[in-house]
Amino acid sequence: MLDALKTRLGDAALSEFRGQSRAIVPRDDLASTMQWLKDDQGFDLLVDVTCVDYLSYRDAEHRFGLVYLLANTATNERLTIRVYLDEPDLAVPSMCDLWCGANWLEREVFDMFGIEFRGHPNLKRILMPEAFVAHPLRKDYPLQGRGERHNFPVLTREQA
Repeated sequence: MLDALKTRLGDAALSEFRGQSRAIVPRDDLASTMQWLKDDQGFDLLVDVTCVDYLSYRDAEHRFGLVYLLANTATNERLTIRVYLDEPDLAVPSMCDLWCGANWLEREVFDMFGIEFRGHPNLKRILMPEAFVAHPLRKDYPLQGRGERHNFPVLTREQA
């Protein structure tokens, strides 16, 4: 699988550390690469989708790193796919058509980081109230918030 991925992406995009394989995929190649990984390489399980905010991190060249964790359940291979994104264009294609489990994972990343997943069937907030305008896991979001909590009604246990 790594040889096929090397041929597809080039040596510079691949790395291995302690038996864990990682690949950096350009945003424009994400949809076709993920389709190829599922159909031709057998990565039938999307384990997780998350994001890393690299704001003020050492010599990071990009603001966000969108991370997909894939698994091949037949061979027990695992692969980490990373896509780098910068503001103002924080959009990638949704993977919901390939893996149904991407639905809620992409909604969480959208809610917490503001990454847009084009083609997602129901891209709306999943953790924060709809009226919340910020993305709380971004590093430029203040630890104590911006006073938004005062604008939302307090729900009691009986109302929840």
